[in-house]
Amino acid sequence: MRRTRILTAVLALAAGLLSGAPTALAADPPSTKLAADTYTWKNARIDGGGFVPGIVFNRSEQNLAYARTDIGGAYRWQESSKTWGPLLDSVGWDDWGHTGVVSIASDSVDPDRVYAAVGTYTNGWDPRNGAVMRSSDRGASWRKADLPFKLGGNMPGRGMGERLAIDPNRNSVLYLGAPSGKGLWRSTDSGAGWSQVANFPNVGNYAQDPSDTSGYASDKQGIVWVTFDESTGTAGSATKTIYVGVADKDNAVYRSTDAGATWQRLAGQPTGHLAHKGVLDAKNGYLYLAYSDKGGPYDGGKGRLWRYATGTGTWKDISPVAEADTFYGFSGLTVDRQKPGTVMATAYSAWWPDTQIFRSTDSGGTWSKAWDYTSYPNRENRYTMDVSSSPWLTWGANPQPPEQTPKLGWMTEAMEIDPFDSDRMMYGTGATIYGTENLTTWDGGGKFAIRPMVRGLEETAVNDLASPPSGAPLLSALGDIGGFRHTDLTKVPSMMFTQPNFTTTTSLDFAESNPNTVVRAGNLDSGPHIAFSTDNGANWFAGSDPSGVSGGGTVAAAADGSRFVWSPEGAGVHHATGFGTSWQASAGIPAGAVVESDRVDAKTFYGFKSGRFYVSTDGGATFRASPATGLPSGDSVRFKALPGGKGDVWLAGGATDGAYGLWHSTDGGTTFTKLPNVEQADTIGFGKSAPGASYQTLYTSAKIGGVRGLFRSTDKGASWTRINDDAHQWGWTGAAITGDPRVYGRVYVSTNGRGVVYGDSAGGGPSDPGPDPTPTGTCKVTYKVTSQWQDGFQADVQLTNTGTSAWNGWSLGWTFTDGQKLTQAWNAEAAQAGSTVTAKNVTWNANVAAGSLVSFGFTASRSDTNPKPAAFKLGEQTCAIAQRAVTNWIMEVTRPSGTPAG
Repeated sequence: MRRTRILTAVLALAAGLLSGAPTALAADPPSTKLAADTYTWKNARIDGGGFVPGIVFNRSEQNLAYARTDIGGAYRWQESSKTWGPLLDSVGWDDWGHTGVVSIASDSVDPDRVYAAVGTYTNGWDPRNGAVMRSSDRGASWRKADLPFKLGGNMPGRGMGERLAIDPNRNSVLYLGAPSGKGLWRSTDSGAGWSQVANFPNVGNYAQDPSDTSGYASDKQGIVWVTFDESTGTAGSATKTIYVGVADKDNAVYRSTDAGATWQRLAGQPTGHLAHKGVLDAKNGYLYLAYSDKGGPYDGGKGRLWRYATGTGTWKDISPVAEADTFYGFSGLTVDRQKPGTVMATAYSAWWPDTQIFRSTDSGGTWSKAWDYTSYPNRENRYTMDVSSSPWLTWGANPQPPEQTPKLGWMTEAMEIDPFDSDRMMYGTGATIYGTENLTTWDGGGKFAIRPMVRGLEETAVNDLASPPSGAPLLSALGDIGGFRHTDLTKVPSMMFTQPNFTTTTSLDFAESNPNTVVRAGNLDSGPHIAFSTDNGANWFAGSDPSGVSGGGTVAAAADGSRFVWSPEGAGVHHATGFGTSWQASAGIPAGAVVESDRVDAKTFYGFKSGRFYVSTDGGATFRASPATGLPSGDSVRFKALPGGKGDVWLAGGATDGAYGLWHSTDGGTTFTKLPNVEQADTIGFGKSAPGASYQTLYTSAKIGGVRGLFRSTDKGASWTRINDDAHQWGWTGAAITGDPRVYGRVYVSTNGRGVVYGDSAGGGPSDPGPDPTPTGTCKVTYKVTSQWQDGFQADVQLTNTGTSAWNGWSLGWTFTDGQKLTQAWNAEAAQAGSTVTAKNVTWNANVAAGSLVSFGFTASRSDTNPKPAAFKLGEQTCAIAQRAVTNWIMEVTRPSGTPAG
């Protein structure tokens, strides 16, 4: 599970960058007057969502820690708020690969200094070489030293490390282990200049799959970690003893005892495995090594833990289980700097039933496990887990023992005990950072508490975005974790899209005039590749696949939701009336075309493939090729039809070796006009029109006036305003962009590893909603418990305006009579005081016309009986209580307290 992260990046980048990566134009661009606006940028909160392969604590300053991600940059821990702050948002479009961080190092001599080795791929997917970024202000600003080779933050073996290390005695000296046969590199001027260590004897020979012709799995993983023995040096002089890990199963560890002048293979070392980590306990004179038969982070079937005595040169196998009993490799490895005899390790590649964490307090002499079987399949945990801050980490699952939800983790290659606090430990997984602050409870037989420690770290790759005119303000299609419905951008949604759970959602759309109808397409190892919702994405049901479908592709909903057109991978374009129970092949359009719908005419759909635009006026049954010429010849194109404007289509895309820019059609794609003031464009989206403007606001990720950035136009593209700045670039933003149809100036931006970023203009953000609303008139409430578990439940509430005038804001109150306690709400701002609950509108659902209704939901703890509220009040007005025509259903499951039903 969750093994498609590489596909997210490669598919997006191969489609959007390899053919269209921006380079300098051969001729000067047309003169363009470029304005700028000040924007405030935030993430739509998901919290995590991707692989965290490295966590590094500074050894001399308490609470200074860093985390690295494979495609989403680096972060610094902020103790005051217990959050992570991003450090590489300034990486621009041309250097998008530098958002992949292969290693990070924090200087314990000068804690203000931090270094990051960056680069995403070592093969042709990333056109640029790697670099070492250096900062003297803890990552607030950076200088860059370009390298003559590539680095692979998203390559196989990325969980090994750290490849970058600072001499703890002479901090101007750094070492970097390189992949691809490039060897060991050294800097003697604090990372400004680098040269190869010519006499290092082994560049590494291990590759995951030498036969892979793409160069991804066949690249040699090279030098994978560097560890200094700080006891062999004095302040100001170079440390004498240095250990280096090499991706070579027969020659995994080398050592220098003369500050890097000469190197020798460490005598007597074990063979047959790769040393993922080498962690030194200098006080007791032990080098601990975690071995696996594979490079990770997904694979690994056998592994060992070894201890090397630095004083005597003796080796000891300290593995917690016999090799015959392993089905995983070891990687995560840490020692307690306050109690150096305490060492911990992870079984990083134990996918099923769960990862495992091992702990020893006697230097590896004996071990205990984070969990063990009582009588199979039942297990007993030494820990508790609380994921209420990131409830989607349960995946909405209800697994059978010995699996549990939430899982302890997978791909657990990063684990560190705080060097100043034996009770605090953090570890990275394929989806989040978990941590504990009472770790030593383990040693006394108690249960230590694990919870996500990931807030602020946003690491999703975004494939598509939608902001409907009503309902939730944001729907997202994401790699690895499917996607989310955000009813509040500042809160983590209760669950990702489920039923089915796509590993990656590739495309989504809603019906423009009926936004409750939503469709998404995506990838799944086995099962359907399309799903539908009739309640704005809150709940889903699977459709059926035409024969041959192998991936999600793109999908479009008719303007009224009556029909759909789908262009999946592995099959041609298809159309269906209703919710995809019977698909028919579409004629006149090639397989693999990108499809979209007209936002007014329910029978008009559009497509694009290889330079040709296609139009259907019969609901997708047949398409005809448009006579339009001059469009981009490749397939790196994204286009959208304007809401409310029949036949109004905007198209962005292209490549530097051909047509590249932004085109507009007002006749349904029969003809297109290229905007002369846009040199390059990769996305197009629409938002609420500016005050006084008659046309919707345009948003694009583009190059205009010689500047790469995010732009807004309020006059149909006649002029443009740059809305981001050099500190907020996020690498590649070419997958999707959309404005908010309800808030002028608000824009949602896709990134490839930094999640969904949204911005509000300093001059056009949402206004203060004012005092609590006091609507008048009659009302009706429908209250339905949709699911229950051992100590909690989920309910949906519908509030209908049965009066004759519209409400401009609403506030509904009720009383729980049996001790129920509210835990979470969506589509409303809800609070509880004693037994009284108040649910108020959010910005986008404040206005309720006469005869219309508004819906919201919540979760709460419950007693055994869980009686429904006896009365509801809208201000001082008592509402009628309605019963739904459908039969209420209650699903009883066993769930952690406070966890919403999936």
